[in-house]
Amino acid sequence: MEVFEDIFAGVLPQPPIGDILAFVPIHIAPGEAVFQGRPQRRHYNTLGTVHGGWFATMLDSAVACAIHAELPAGKGFTTLELKVNIVRPLNERVPLVRAEGSVIHAGRQVVTAEGRIVGPDGKLYAHATTTCLIFDVSPNSKEISHEQT
Repeated sequence: MEVFEDIFAGVLPQPPIGDILAFVPIHIAPGEAVFQGRPQRRHYNTLGTVHGGWFATMLDSAVACAIHAELPAGKGFTTLELKVNIVRPLNERVPLVRAEGSVIHAGRQVVTAEGRIVGPDGKLYAHATTTCLIFDVSPNSKEISHEQT
């Protein structure tokens, strides 16, 4: 949580992916995260709608930050699986969407989370689930420990 508090306080910079894809974190607490974004024409695919990678990246950010905020100091994680279902296309006529992520289960070695992209009218545009592996992080070097927890 300290990392996210420093980002919101302006001590640390926002991750640059948000600049590229036009979304920002607006709320992060242990086990939950909300990102807000504006789909833009520059995010379109050849079909004239927002590319699936935009959906996946926004959802991955929400579920991953929900997990990250749940972890104690000294723990890191990596994604084992991300499953995204796009149920409605997006285009620039939808002015703003939110990706809401929440932890489903936090075990000692594995954490699962789910996320949803919803529009300002409450319509569901996509949903996702993720499974992440938890590991120890060396406090001095930020390297991954090869010991199992």
